[in-house]
Amino acid sequence: MTERELIASLKMGNEDAFTALYKIYWPKVHNFSRLYLTSVSEVEEIVQEVFVKVWEARLFLKEDESFKGLLFIITRNVIFNQFRKSFNENAYKMTVLNSANAEYDLQEEVEVSDLQEYIKTLISELPPRQKEVFKMSREQHLSYKEISMRLSISEKTVERHINEALKYLRKNIYLLSIFLSV
Repeated sequence: MTERELIASLKMGNEDAFTALYKIYWPKVHNFSRLYLTSVSEVEEIVQEVFVKVWEARLFLKEDESFKGLLFIITRNVIFNQFRKSFNENAYKMTVLNSANAEYDLQEEVEVSDLQEYIKTLISELPPRQKEVFKMSREQHLSYKEISMRLSISEKTVERHINEALKYLRKNIYLLSIFLSV
């Protein structure tokens, strides 16, 4: 079945169509969530919540709209809602205000449907070593120990590179969501 047919079947409550869409999009939602979260259990929880929301909203899906784009919007919102719960609100607001001084217009660079391309752009802007470590972790799925051995650096250095990369990505993706919601 095509994606359009799967969505039409899902709207009618077809669990097999849901399972097929889940199998197709699980890896994409999982990898996207890993950009924000380091805990495997948190990532799995987010992915599960995203697909629960898809099932609950199945009647409102439109066959002619981007299902992938919808999944990324839902995933982003679920993650940001989790961040809001876990961060001190005032510190969070200060971070947003401080980072709002960026001199480029995110709204012109990116539309929600192009979020993956935007993330690739952000990753390409990372310092070379940080980018290398981040890609080894996220794209090659190597452990900190494996990365440290391959690059002859300490595991703590690997961890620092990953944390800094994630911090940069979170900040810029959150700013994007603010600009797009205005």
